[in-house]
Amino acid sequence: MRHKMGYKKLNRTSEHRKALIMNMLNSLVKYEQITTTLPKAKVLKPQADKLITLGKKNSLQNTRTLISKLQDEASASKIKKILSKRYENRNGGYTRIIKAGFRYGDKAPMAVIELVDRDIEAKKVDKKKAEKSKVTDKKVDTPKEASA
Repeated sequence: MRHKMGYKKLNRTSEHRKALIMNMLNSLVKYEQITTTLPKAKVLKPQADKLITLGKKNSLQNTRTLISKLQDEASASKIKKILSKRYENRNGGYTRIIKAGFRYGDKAPMAVIELVDRDIEAKKVDKKKAEKSKVTDKKVDTPKEASA
């Protein structure tokens, strides 16, 4: 039995664990689907559900709490503006965990954690930036070839 054991430690110090959860929450809000290990996904699920529930209640204190928990105003505003409207009729269960086999190197159980009714295009948020950087890299490479 797990009496008086409040949370999983994930074999990390408290500060490292808090930073890990915060970064994973920001990634989940931004991309709406992330791949991680199963124990991390199980720790992340209730945290994400609580933040979305907090975003649904429109008050200044809840906004400040969101910004405090996420340390990112863009993620907090996405929860307040987009996700709270998407899940206004849902009473909980905003995330799902799908088991995704085992990692190649160490056989760690992997999982995909995603928002229910997620936006498929959210996964491609940073892809446009990568394409632009490839175009600028090609422009930089061409003068070098001409001079050589």
